[in-house]
Amino acid sequence: MQEHEKGVLYLLLIGAAIGIGKVLTSSEELTPRLIIGRAIMGSGTSMIAGIALAQFPSMPLPALVGVGSALGILGAQFIEAWMKRKAMNVLKGEGQ
Repeated sequence: MQEHEKGVLYLLLIGAAIGIGKVLTSSEELTPRLIIGRAIMGSGTSMIAGIALAQFPSMPLPALVGVGSALGILGAQFIEAWMKRKAMNVLKGEGQ
């Protein structure tokens, strides 16, 4: 496995771990759907760190994982807040 492939795999795993960790620390009821959904969302948002890798191709793997973790957490928070706002607007009848 080449170095960039390892980086992508690490980012996916770190993002999934962040998502699962968020579920485990929340007060929401644990359901398989919630765990899988948060793991997928965390994985996807941590992949945004690929942008940093494109800008700085010689970035060491630990730095890439750190950037991926930070972006994964921020991205997941942003997406979740946005989805809640959209759901509230739909419930209020303000459009879709």
